Amino acid sequence: MVQTIRTLFALCCLLLAARAATAQAKEPFFPGRTGVVSYTFRESFKQDVPATLDKIKALGIINIEFSNLFGKTAAELRALLDARGMVCTSYGTGYNDVLTKTDEVVQTAKTLGARYVRVAWIPHEGDFTLETAKKAVEDFNRAGKALRDNGLTFCYHNHGYEFQPYGKGTLFDYLVQNTDPSAVGFEMDILWVAHPGQDPVKLLKKYPQRFKLMHVKDLKKGVKGDLSGGTPVENDVALGTGQIDIAAVMKAARNTAIEYFYIEDESPTVDVQVPRSIAYLKGLAGKK
Repeated sequence: MVQTIRTLFALCCLLLAARAATAQAKEPFFPGRTGVVSYTFRESFKQDVPATLDKIKALGIINIEFSNLFGKTAAELRALLDARGMVCTSYGTGYNDVLTKTDEVVQTAKTLGARYVRVAWIPHEGDFTLETAKKAVEDFNRAGKALRDNGLTFCYHNHGYEFQPYGKGTLFDYLVQNTDPSAVGFEMDILWVAHPGQDPVKLLKKYPQRFKLMHVKDLKKGVKGDLSGGTPVENDVALGTGQIDIAAVMKAARNTAIEYFYIEDESPTVDVQVPRSIAYLKGLAGKK
């Protein structure tokens, strides 16, 4: 009888722990799942990579998406991360590189320890067109399958220009609906959804399984966007102070396939704004 009670008690503890872990994993700020984009601290990284990693870790962030090695080899950067108990979960590369230097991209990503390979720009001149979108679909499917065969997941990061009207939707819809879900994922940059006039929450609900990663950033109040894919870096503001409903976005993201959330801030005042953004995300924890 005593043994039965002990067993039942142990099972209850395990169940409660599992529920707690599941709830915690869905919170807006969760160490390991929440990180930063290396571009946020680009100026600091250019000066001193180890010191910048120390600064990021001191903020409570151990997860980084790198798209620049800042003069280090992938192995050297991995060693610096390992020494600090930090990780790189996503590696950003160029459109042409993922197509023509696939083996090199795979090796770099794996050396860094990344599970995702991200491309953030589709080469084009002027307005983004259906012809360009069609070529991107073909290229993404090919690159995605090659990466998948090597145990990596390819993701395309939207940049605003893809929301050109097309049919009953946009060319971004065309990209999502015509790429292979088993080979191509997406990284939602919420600023570059809102800037061209789209709603990040609606888009998350429309494609909950296609988004695997997210760039969390806010757009200065009063800024009117467009389809250019560009805005002054000063228009990046601390989370919760801009025109995007970050709380609603993070709540919607809980019901998607997004695994990692990266704070990105392109402004020249990141040392002030990033701590504010982290505090804001922590403040959302537990809210429904």
